[in-house]
Amino acid sequence: MRPINLDQKLGLFSDHWSPKVISELYGQHAKLVKFRGEFVWHKHDAEDELFLVVRGRFRMDFRERSAWVETGELIIVPRGVEHRPVAEEEVAVLLFEPATTLNTGDAADARRVDRPEWI
Repeated sequence: MRPINLDQKLGLFSDHWSPKVISELYGQHAKLVKFRGEFVWHKHDAEDELFLVVRGRFRMDFRERSAWVETGELIIVPRGVEHRPVAEEEVAVLLFEPATTLNTGDAADARRVDRPEWI
């Protein structure tokens, strides 16, 4: 029951598209991740995802539209919705999603993280 300092945790890694678990609540993981560039189009059939921008900004692409998400803003992607995060510059994001969620969802991609590291 200690506060978690997001800046301190973000300083522990520099890799992109590799979420790190920082806490767990009711079977949900809070994860920190850094994005840069385009991710793979994917969806999660059984999980909703919450993306909260800690630093920077990114664009969430959906097949029918896109939405920019700025520092201090969040976006929720409902289960079954195909999406692709894109960051022109590095962005730091807090994810909140079920512990079973694979970062690449239904897509086969080299950036898939089967067991995210705890930091």
